[in-house]
Amino acid sequence: MFELSETVKLSDYDYTLPEERIAKFPLEKRDHSRLLHFRDGIISHQHFYELPEFIPSSSMMVFNNTKVIPARMIFQRASGAKIELFLLKPLGPSTVINEVMQAKHSVSWECMIGNLKKWKDGEVLKGEINIGDESLIISAFLIDRGQKTVQFEWDTEHAFVDIVEATGEVPLPPYLNRKPTAEDKPRYQTVYSKKEGAVAAPTAGLHFTDEVLSALKGKGIQEEFLTLHVSAGTFQPIKVSNVKEHAMHSEQVVVDYRTIEALASHNQEIIAVGTTSMRSLESLYWYGVLLSENPSASFAIPKLFPYEYTGKPLTRQEAFTIILHYMDAFELEEITGTTEIFIFPSYQFKVCDGLVTNFHQPSSTLILLVAAFTNNQWRSIYTEALTKEYRFLSYGDSSLLWKV
Repeated sequence: MFELSETVKLSDYDYTLPEERIAKFPLEKRDHSRLLHFRDGIISHQHFYELPEFIPSSSMMVFNNTKVIPARMIFQRASGAKIELFLLKPLGPSTVINEVMQAKHSVSWECMIGNLKKWKDGEVLKGEINIGDESLIISAFLIDRGQKTVQFEWDTEHAFVDIVEATGEVPLPPYLNRKPTAEDKPRYQTVYSKKEGAVAAPTAGLHFTDEVLSALKGKGIQEEFLTLHVSAGTFQPIKVSNVKEHAMHSEQVVVDYRTIEALASHNQEIIAVGTTSMRSLESLYWYGVLLSENPSASFAIPKLFPYEYTGKPLTRQEAFTIILHYMDAFELEEITGTTEIFIFPSYQFKVCDGLVTNFHQPSSTLILLVAAFTNNQWRSIYTEALTKEYRFLSYGDSSLLWKV
């Protein structure tokens, strides 16, 4: 199905990003960012509030409604040394992020631990936090030093999401190289965020306002939502010269029945809002393929499965309909899975026709995805954006790209 070369050179997806082109802070108005429009090899320059003019009526736009949690928690030892715990992956009482965020009394997570050497075995870290008028103590136990497993305990009826909202810091991308401010808490979050669990924002959505969403609806453009909880792996650099050897990170995807039903019946253009929505949609397609061959297949997409698959190709409607039949059989209202899908040039897109996305780091998994989607015309797009002084990365400007 795919022509996959032996080597995909990372050096082919590098470019020079001057420090001054990295947006360190958000604009005052979300939808006043600039918008680069690319279709049929032609580039034009707009503002984001003009986006509805470029989306065909009867299209579908798919948004990632994950909500960023303040995933960076700081504890202080009796000696005064600070231990920083960055929440990476839930381990208990469930591995499903939405469930763990609502858990009470105790949860365990795999964490990135700053100052780990100073956290002695058996030592319990304690912190006092305030939720409303109530003061409570949260305790952190180092359960497994090698696996960096931390158990958190608290003696109230508050859900874990309340705990992290009260005590955690906004996990800004490392390349911003600054401490979070009060402004980051609402701005490093989409206006439609709903399901807590991401440790990084789906930044393509940061430009949307209620006014832009209303204008899209008024034009007859259908909106659908799914959830991909963005993990810290999204910032993981590629350290190998042959991209295929990169250890792609895994992220959790949650999609409800109604959304899959809408996808299965839609026969017009589908526009993914952000690379996370795109990865989710393409992963859903491949889950349908897996189910077509094994009706009890679990929703877990390996990074190179699309390139290695040699079976019967399905239309996107067929793939989504197969998922619906599976959900009907087991009376499921939603499905939860994981994806490691790695999209790079030679990938053939099965679901997405358009992509709203920011401008990404050189030599990253995201620039590879953009390169695949634009049939390697990404360099001319990025050269134009740099020449026109667009703002790059999470708080930067936006683009609307159409599949080549």
